[in-house]
Amino acid sequence: MTKPIIALDFNDQQTALNFVNQFDESLFVKVGMELYYRSGPEIIYELKNLGHQIFLDLKCHDIPNTVGKALEVVASLEVDMVNVHALGGRNMMLRAKESIDRVNKDTKLIAVTQLTSTNEQMIQYEQNIPLTMRESVLNLATLAHDCHLDGVVCSVQEAELLTEQLGRDFLKVTPGIRLKEDSVDDQVRIATPTVARELGSTHIVVGRSITQHDNPIERYNYYKSVWEG
Repeated sequence: MTKPIIALDFNDQQTALNFVNQFDESLFVKVGMELYYRSGPEIIYELKNLGHQIFLDLKCHDIPNTVGKALEVVASLEVDMVNVHALGGRNMMLRAKESIDRVNKDTKLIAVTQLTSTNEQMIQYEQNIPLTMRESVLNLATLAHDCHLDGVVCSVQEAELLTEQLGRDFLKVTPGIRLKEDSVDDQVRIATPTVARELGSTHIVVGRSITQHDNPIERYNYYKSVWEG
């Protein structure tokens, strides 16, 4: 069972470091676009020096060559996990995987399927894709699997389906994790840690419920105990 991944949704490096320095153990943290664009590779170096695992959540989505070059840089930072967007297509994902394998095979490469802020109406009327949510996620996840990526970002609601179709070893990294008493904020496809575990998530991502809590250490430990069952 992996540790819950804490989303460091802060807009500056010092605030992020102050947060992780409250803990007397190594963490698995997510560095997203806001923090990375503000701090650059320096935040990665600092977190690695402190012994933390890092999921660099940049959702790379561009032409294959551009993504490939970007992933070479990311892999050289020795992050533990990074993602691309499956909607970038087969050639883009193959090029991304090639770059990761050439520079640092220890970095896990996963693909975003549909964001947890996306609902079925948006898929059908804004993306103009005549599929249900489950069909769309399975299609994109299968494409990522065929490109030899390590897994996907998906909601808990699709984790069980992907385990059935693509196997237990294919990673299912699930954001949108909340306790029943938490605010849902801007996500519409959410679940508790217990439900995530039961439905086959391999990793859960928790942000504001921990980082904005009055006692983040206590909150993190509670999430960890529920997640581990």
